[in-house]
Amino acid sequence: MTTAKIAAEHSVHSTRAALASVTVAVVLLVAKTWAAYRTGSTAMLGSLADTALDVIASLTTLVGVRIAAMPADLDHRFGHGKAEALVALAQVVLITVSAIGIGIRAAERLINGAQTHAMGDGIAVSVLAIALTFVLLWYQRRVIARTGSVAIKTDNVHYKSDLMLNGSVIVALVLEQALHTAGADALFGIAIALWLLWGAFRASSEAVAQLMDREWPEDERQAFLDAASSYPELEGLHDLRTRKSGTLRFVQFHVWVPADWTVQEAHDRLDAVEENLQDRFPGTEILIHVDPEGQTDRETLLPQEITEQSG
Repeated sequence: MTTAKIAAEHSVHSTRAALASVTVAVVLLVAKTWAAYRTGSTAMLGSLADTALDVIASLTTLVGVRIAAMPADLDHRFGHGKAEALVALAQVVLITVSAIGIGIRAAERLINGAQTHAMGDGIAVSVLAIALTFVLLWYQRRVIARTGSVAIKTDNVHYKSDLMLNGSVIVALVLEQALHTAGADALFGIAIALWLLWGAFRASSEAVAQLMDREWPEDERQAFLDAASSYPELEGLHDLRTRKSGTLRFVQFHVWVPADWTVQEAHDRLDAVEENLQDRFPGTEILIHVDPEGQTDRETLLPQEITEQSG
């Protein structure tokens, strides 16, 4: 299957996951609006604010995965995959703004004092939120395993935090109303805000890595090198470079070929190897540059690589 077909397939799955996320967020937005009004809880209000941003973030994710799936054009010859990373960063900003707002609101209530009410309504809505979130996370994990979408991964990280957030609302309501622990709701609101900030920091790392064209993780690079070593034509492989864009991965390298090979022979042999490797690593675009045996383009190497060769 070509990388274009794989990208199209990934787009279908990522789009479905984004639509599922939007649906869950809208349902919970309505339910939590009612619960926040009924309970007057800061923790529930924080959960509501988080869900409102979930709607925006999920819609942004939906747009992002659709743009990322667009084929290459004259202005974007490498495709539009990095739209996913940009969407992920937009989600991080939204999560951060939400966390700061919740923290400020909770601190004010802790200082000034306030009571919650209608514990049963708040707990019922939180239990509904937990159940729907579990189902969504299960589906998102399936899509991530299939596509590696960084936008869906970021959405998944945020919804994982929602499990803790909704559980915290239940605990806060029980502590404050059933056990009469003053300030419990506000303290849980602050804890939720800090948790969201930590989640935003973690979620930003992969998006930044993609935008900066960071190399694949070492185990993935080694797996590719191990596979490449099974082809005699790639015995002289050097100057390996890797990166990821959206759900697609890219790898390029130089390879030495014997001096007695014609251009046609080198082309045919390496094309066959490239097709075989792409079958073994679906969703990976491979670019091979041919060098005469023993020659290295030193200007393409890193300083430490030049030192290693000189040694």
